[in-house]
Amino acid sequence: MNLREKYQIPHDSVITIAGTVGVGKSTMTHALADALNFRTSLEKVDTNPYLDKFYADFERWSFHLQIYFLAERFKEQKRIFEYGGGFIQDRSIYEDTGIFAKMHYEKGTMTGIDYETYRSLFEAMVMTPYFPHPDLLIYLEGSFEDVTSRIKERGRPMEQQTPVSYWKEMHGRYENWINSFNACPILRINIADYDLVENKGSIESVLEKVGHFINQSRK
Repeated sequence: MNLREKYQIPHDSVITIAGTVGVGKSTMTHALADALNFRTSLEKVDTNPYLDKFYADFERWSFHLQIYFLAERFKEQKRIFEYGGGFIQDRSIYEDTGIFAKMHYEKGTMTGIDYETYRSLFEAMVMTPYFPHPDLLIYLEGSFEDVTSRIKERGRPMEQQTPVSYWKEMHGRYENWINSFNACPILRINIADYDLVENKGSIESVLEKVGHFINQSRK
């Protein structure tokens, strides 16, 4: 019996991983995909035509960037379900509007008109009965200290140069977002409760919870 059968996780499940920078979304995505023999859906950064422009001029390009993300994630979500499921998704379509577009608006790097246009487009495309929502959103959470410790450990140059105040703001925005999220079932997992790097077997405790949540929500 394989792990998917052991924990009664349907072969057509679609599971999305969400959480702020540093919580280990990519690690969890690959660990779950390997354990369940699922495909992965990863964020495509290299082909994004707006990213460099955006970092050079937030006000000029924030709306364009968010629209691009919305279109790409929408197409990817359709592709996953047309394929028949069996995917682990690194980052959700919901975070862009609930966290990033909202932050740009509140900080003045996106105009009110652009923000409302973006929100109305998101609502029309995503928040409808016709949009294929994931079976489960796994929200990886941890204390601010645990998250910043992981960011320091992995040592990515751009992240090391980012002020700690930014990570603190993002940590708070993610917590506020998930507390009001209701588009699909949520499984909250604390990053202090497992260690996929040192103990690959700890994925089984996650799989047990995943199987329980998906089967409960499908009843």
